[in-house]
Amino acid sequence: MCGIIGILGKHQVSPQLVEGLRRLEYRGYDSAGVATVDDTGRLARRRAVGKLVNLSDRLVLDPLEGHAGIGHTRWATHGAATEGNAHPHNYGSVAVVHNGIIENFRDLRAELASLGIEAQTDTDTETVALLTGHHMAQGLAPLQAVRATLERLRGAFALAFLFEGERDLMIGARRGSPLALGHGNGEMFLGSDAIALAPFTDRITYLEDGDHAVLTRAGAAVYDANGQPVSREPVRIDVGSTAIDKGGYRHFMAKEIAQQPAVLGDALNHYVKDGRIVLPDSIDFRGVERLTLVGCGTAYYAACVAKYWFERLAGIPCDVDVASEFRYREPPLSPRAWAIFVSQSGETADTLAALHYCKGKVARTVGVVNVGTSAIARDADIALPTLAGVEVGVASTKAFTCQLAVLAVLALKAAQDRGALEDRTLAAHLDDLLAVPGLVQQAVGASDDCRRLAEWLAEAQDVLFLGRGALYPIALEGALKLKEISYIHAEGYASGELKHGPIALIDRNVPVIVVAPSDGLFEKTLSNMQEVMARQGQVLLVSDGAGIAAGGEGTHATLTMPGGGGVFAPIIHAVPMQLLAYHTAVAKGTDVDQPRNLAKSVTVE
Repeated sequence: MCGIIGILGKHQVSPQLVEGLRRLEYRGYDSAGVATVDDTGRLARRRAVGKLVNLSDRLVLDPLEGHAGIGHTRWATHGAATEGNAHPHNYGSVAVVHNGIIENFRDLRAELASLGIEAQTDTDTETVALLTGHHMAQGLAPLQAVRATLERLRGAFALAFLFEGERDLMIGARRGSPLALGHGNGEMFLGSDAIALAPFTDRITYLEDGDHAVLTRAGAAVYDANGQPVSREPVRIDVGSTAIDKGGYRHFMAKEIAQQPAVLGDALNHYVKDGRIVLPDSIDFRGVERLTLVGCGTAYYAACVAKYWFERLAGIPCDVDVASEFRYREPPLSPRAWAIFVSQSGETADTLAALHYCKGKVARTVGVVNVGTSAIARDADIALPTLAGVEVGVASTKAFTCQLAVLAVLALKAAQDRGALEDRTLAAHLDDLLAVPGLVQQAVGASDDCRRLAEWLAEAQDVLFLGRGALYPIALEGALKLKEISYIHAEGYASGELKHGPIALIDRNVPVIVVAPSDGLFEKTLSNMQEVMARQGQVLLVSDGAGIAAGGEGTHATLTMPGGGGVFAPIIHAVPMQLLAYHTAVAKGTDVDQPRNLAKSVTVE
C-alpha cells in the first residue's frame, strides 16, 4: 500500500526514482509522482494518474533535472485518484510523500485555515506539507520544522521530506508504517522496503517505530521518538533474493504459483532435517494451555487451517481472529497462552497492532512472516520465516502455502512436545508433510485443465465454494482469490452449512466448486454435493482420483488432484483454487497482478 523512494545521488535521479517506484508497483497504487531539487536548488514535481508509464511519459515531455529527489506510488485513501491528490505534495519550500493515514488531519487543516493557509487537495498528506511549510515560513530550519510537525501528527505514517534550496538533505520519519535507509558510496537512499532499494545498494538500515532520520550524501543521523540520537545497525541484503522479473511467465501470479513446489521444499528443508523437526529451543509447547492465531485476508485463512491441525494433532484449543477485530475486541488472554501472528509482509498494520496488544499478556508471541526484517519479525518473541521469496502478485499464492507449511511444522512440534502422538504416528505425519512439495508439483500440472474450466467460470455472476474440516478455509481462500482478481462475486461455505441458507442461491447459473479430497469427511461432503445437483446446481468437484471415482458422476466437471498428503492435503488443494482464479481472471481480461482497489501490503487500518 503506497510506496516511497528517495535518492540523494550522483546522477540524474528522475529515471532512478521511476525505477524504484516500478519495483514498488506490487504494493498497489492508482497514481504516482516525483519531486526533485535541481542544481540551482529549485524544487519541482511531476505527477500522473494511473500506471507508472503515464508518469514516465510525463517526464519525457516535461523532464525534471536534479540529483536529489523523492517519489511515490499512491493508493487512494483520503480523496480520489486524481493528479491533484497524487504525491508528492508541496507547500512553500517543502515537498512530502507519505504512506499511512494522518488521523487528525481535519483538525490540523482547520487550524491552518484559520491562519490563512488553505488546503488545495482532498488528502490528509497535504496537511503535513502545509504544516511543515508553515513552520519553515516562521523561520525554523528544515529539521526543526519537521520535528515540530511530527509532534502534531496522530496516526500511522512513513514520511519523506525534500526542501527547496537543499541539494544534500532529505528527512525520513516512520510511525507504524515501514521505512528503510539505503547506504551507498557517496549516496543515500530512502525506501518503503528493501525491494525498492536493491538496485542501488545492499546495505540497509531499518528505522524503528518513532524514528526520524536526517540524510545527506555522507550518511544518516537517526533519532528516536524522544529526539535522541540512536544507532541503528545496517544489514546486508541478498540482492538476488529481491529480483523482480516474470521469468518468462505472462504474469507474476503464474510464476509464483509455479514456484510453490520449490519454495515449499525450501521451507520444509529449513525446519525438518533428517526426520527431525528443527525449531528454536524456545519453542516448547509443554504447559501451553491455549493458542491465539491472528492474521488478515489470506493469512487469516492460513491460521484457520492451522487451527484444525493444532487441535487435532496436538490437542491445544485454538482461537483464530481477524486482526482488525481482535485488537478492538480486547479479548482476555492467559499468561499460559501463546499468540501466533501470520503475515506475508510482516508489516500488516492490524496484525502488528494485535501483536503489540498481546505483548506482556501471553507467555510468548510468534511471528510467521515472509520478510525476516519486518516489524512483526522484530517485535515478536520468535520469528519464523516462511521462505517463500519475493511475492509480487497482490493475490497471495506461494506465501500462503509456505505459511501453511510452517504452521504444519509448528503443529507437529506441539504434538511432539505434549506427547499427543506416538513416535511412529508423528513420523508418518512428517512423511506426509515432506511429500507435499512433490504433490504440489503434480497439482500445478493441472493448469491446462483449469484454463478450460475458466471459460465456464468467466461467464458466471456468482460462484459458491464448499469444503469441510480443514478444507473449509481452503474454500474460503478459493472464493477470496476469485473475487480478488476476476471481480466475480464468490462466497465460501462449510459444506454442512449449505442447508442453513446458501442453498437458496442454487440454480443452473451458479457454479458450485466443491473441494473434497477422499478423507474421512468425504461422504458427508458428497451428500451436500448431491443436494446441489438435485437443484440443478452446476458442480465442479475438486478431489483426488478416488474421490472423483466415487462422486464424479452427475457433476458438471471434475478436476483431479494427486492423492496423499494426509492431514496436510489442504496445502495441495490450495493450488487448484489459485489456478482457477488465475485463468478466470485471464479469460476476463482483468489486471491479474495488480487488481483494482487492492494493495499488497496493508500498512494502514
